[in-house]
Amino acid sequence: MLRRALAAVVTVVAMQGLATATELAGVPHIISGNAVAIGKTRLWLAGVGAPGLEQVCLDASGARWTCGVAARDELAKHVGNSPWTCQTEHRDSSERLVGICSVGGEDVGKWMIANGWAIAGAHASKDYEAAEGEAKAGKAGLWAGAFIAPREWHRRNAQAPKLGALDISPTARATLLHGHFGSTPPSPDCAIKGHVNRSGTCIYHMPGGRWYARVSIEPDNGDRWFCSKEEAELASCRETKR
Repeated sequence: MLRRALAAVVTVVAMQGLATATELAGVPHIISGNAVAIGKTRLWLAGVGAPGLEQVCLDASGARWTCGVAARDELAKHVGNSPWTCQTEHRDSSERLVGICSVGGEDVGKWMIANGWAIAGAHASKDYEAAEGEAKAGKAGLWAGAFIAPREWHRRNAQAPKLGALDISPTARATLLHGHFGSTPPSPDCAIKGHVNRSGTCIYHMPGGRWYARVSIEPDNGDRWFCSKEEAELASCRETKR
């Protein structure tokens, strides 16, 4: 009962002028290493650049691994079923709600960065940048191997610098730009197409839709398959407008 009550708590506090600050509290559904859903509200952690679920990295031995899935799972394991308290800050350029969250007084975003499961993102605080420096020096999490910064990976920026302690060949570097989803659906029940357009926006197409047959899934472009509309929207993918 307590968890249900907490998940339903949404308190809006008026600030000066037209600005408002929103407090969300509850046990979240962990979407990725920097995104959660509390009740029906989705929120992204401010200043935290975590790899997406489809991102591929190299571990300390040079083997491919699904680092985005690992980052999500490490976050879920760390917080367990504890309730979160989040202070929203703003909406980003993609209209996503962004905020800072804590569990038992611990800053979740800082924990992710300090343990090497994310990097300090745009407009990150100096505290987050210091946490990243410690993770890098200690070769924690992603830093033990090789990876591309999540923001640059989503853009498939071939010129983006390699991060991490591992020295790699040009061939291995090219591997870092690939995704781990295939060009064919994993099952007939997971045939919704999620396509990343030139601006980096993910748009999903339902089977039978007007453009469905014309859209090809290219994993190296960040395209992927979804099993439901909810799954696609939780991954920041929007439905096609045409």
